[in-house]
Amino acid sequence: MSVIKRNRWAITLAIFVIASFLGLGSIAVRRAQALPNDTYQELETFANVLAIVQKNYVEPVTTKRLIDGAITGMLASLDPHSAYLTPELYRDLEVETRGSFGGLGIEITIKNGVLTVMSPIDDTPAYRAGIKAGDQIFKIDNDFTKDMTLTEAVKRMRGPKGSKIKLTIRRQNVPELFTVTLVRDVIKIPSVKAKKLDDGFDYVRISTFQENTDEAVQKALDDFEKENHGHIKGLVLDLRDDPGGLLQQAVKVSDEFLDGGMIVYTQGRHENEEQKFFSHKKKDFDDYPMVVLVNGGTASASEIVAGALQDQRRAVVVGTQTFGKGSVQTILPLDDHSALRLTTARYFTPNGRSIQAVGITPDIDVEPPKPTLASLEIPGVEIDENQEIHESDLPHHFQNGQTPKENGSSVATPAPQSNASPGATKQSSKSAKGQKSDKEKDVQLEKAIEILKHWNSFKLQLAKGDIQQQSASASQQ
Repeated sequence: MSVIKRNRWAITLAIFVIASFLGLGSIAVRRAQALPNDTYQELETFANVLAIVQKNYVEPVTTKRLIDGAITGMLASLDPHSAYLTPELYRDLEVETRGSFGGLGIEITIKNGVLTVMSPIDDTPAYRAGIKAGDQIFKIDNDFTKDMTLTEAVKRMRGPKGSKIKLTIRRQNVPELFTVTLVRDVIKIPSVKAKKLDDGFDYVRISTFQENTDEAVQKALDDFEKENHGHIKGLVLDLRDDPGGLLQQAVKVSDEFLDGGMIVYTQGRHENEEQKFFSHKKKDFDDYPMVVLVNGGTASASEIVAGALQDQRRAVVVGTQTFGKGSVQTILPLDDHSALRLTTARYFTPNGRSIQAVGITPDIDVEPPKPTLASLEIPGVEIDENQEIHESDLPHHFQNGQTPKENGSSVATPAPQSNASPGATKQSSKSAKGQKSDKEKDVQLEKAIEILKHWNSFKLQLAKGDIQQQSASASQQ
């Protein structure tokens, strides 16, 4: 204890150095004097390591570089979504939420220690080059991605319009690594696309929740109503491969389709992190038939929308198990124009289900056709039979803290570490078998149209909440 007391001023000085880089200044020092002794012991170790590295590293290294690295590693050790944003990355984030940035147009994560594509974004260089969900990126230009952080990978992929970048990729059922050369572009993400379907039905796709997404959805619905004499016959809302975005936009979009009732609520350690969001009652609410499409790339804000519409019995959810990102990230700006992106709460659906590490189980599970090529063994390369990535696959993910019973009423909860939806195996095998000759067929959208055509029978099941049970039963016949 006496050693700790003698070094306390030295540790406090180290805290002051860290705080200076975080923009906290003397406030952090005053708080540091009230820290428990075990915290001083750990900070003493940190200060010793800092001094040893600066004295003995092969090249001179600045204190700022070491502190930045320490903060980055500290936040990365918490969960996959907390991060330290340098001033450059913080600016990129602000630009990205407005729907325009320079880069390739892919969502990435780290799975089994390998940089992996979650999903390409529609109409971007990555999408046009044929990059697919599940592709493993082994090299960026000439540098291997092993041990590369997500922050560094994003930084490497961003760049000015017209500049080139090479990605070396491993893809399921492809015997060798291959290299794709992409030309960076200004990624302007049109978050909403709308079109007419067969038989008079309408279709809205949301690729990401950014500023003004709700306005674009409202405009699409208004256009449909004008074309259909003030009435929508039936709507497919496509949230597949939508990685999420702004919480407020998810709430506003959900409000477009609901006539009162809760949309989502959050719970954290502090009172100010507990929020409830509700939809508004409408005078002339049109309860038209509605199907929501989801898959493993449906994450975060898009899971909020799917969960709200499912719990409120507003729509039939069709597809595969969603990603399972049910956590709230708060951006905390710092004085040096950097920021912390810190996980501060969990999302819950209106029925009290936590999305975290579980996701939304569709009412009707429809798997897309799977490749029929036999698995290929490549020395030194891990082959993952499951193309989809889920929150539960990511390192340091935290659990939702609920038992299976608490996590859903009529909706089944998958077992831990399982990426398959209940009842999916037999139904997906049947779907794949019937679609061998036409792999490009969108069987999930076809199922959505079939449901809209026979809405009266589905509406009764939807009101009773027994669509999931009926689906599971049908898949076993």
